[in-house]
Amino acid sequence: MKFAKQEVVKYKARDGLELEGILIHPLSRKAGERVPLVLNVHGGPEAHYSNGWITNYNALGQVAAAKGMAVFYPNYRGSTGYGVEFSMKGQKGRGRQGVRRSHRRVDHLVKIGLVDPKKVGITGGSYGGYATAWGSTYYSDRFAAGVMFVGISDWISCSGTTDIPQEMFLVHHRKWLWDDWDYFAKASPLKYLDKAKTPLLILHGKADPRVNPGQSLEMYRHLKVRGQALVRLVLYRGEGHGNRRTASRLDYNIRLLQWMEHYLRDRAARCHRWTSTTA
Repeated sequence: MKFAKQEVVKYKARDGLELEGILIHPLSRKAGERVPLVLNVHGGPEAHYSNGWITNYNALGQVAAAKGMAVFYPNYRGSTGYGVEFSMKGQKGRGRQGVRRSHRRVDHLVKIGLVDPKKVGITGGSYGGYATAWGSTYYSDRFAAGVMFVGISDWISCSGTTDIPQEMFLVHHRKWLWDDWDYFAKASPLKYLDKAKTPLLILHGKADPRVNPGQSLEMYRHLKVRGQALVRLVLYRGEGHGNRRTASRLDYNIRLLQWMEHYLRDRAARCHRWTSTTA
């Protein structure tokens, strides 16, 4: 069995801070060929990707590489593994910051001739789902496909439905909703629906206590009513903040792969018909 090349890549932010990410190259690539890229954003945001086996049901990794795609896993500001000070850099931040800073690495991969700038997708769960919502609205011009998993679309409604309100205050926002309504509104992807044109697949566990499935329903319903961007919604019975059942994980992985294949690799050659459903 062959595996695609995987490596740690380092790059500097505009302020000089050194950042890292993990890049999985496509398993095979013709000389000079530009390939699709999946940007896989981790959750937390207090988490990180290590240079080990990072292919799983919600992160395509080697599976996408075997299909001719590259996958990049950024360890953005606020990630763990780089010291407490670094992990606190994501506090009081907004989702678009993490996505925008990941652009620098994507731009580099485009510059060196690896990635096709018109075939970049974004995915992730929890905070990664939030980043995907940002990429599919505020930064929609940069992404050809998005797969949002247990993500946040509206911080105002999320603040009153999450099971970790203290953590949201102490670790993430460092302020309460009633202290700064404008901040929470501007930090919500729903505020930028007018920019949305990225085809978005939304997946969520119906029993999620961390990020209420209403967050996905809000995003789906508003995009559906506006009709300016293709959107599909899948809700998993009995699943919480992440899929645990084998059948749910398999279903998720297949949908994620097919969505990225369709919109990044061979849209013209395929004709999938997607419907909203409960898995």
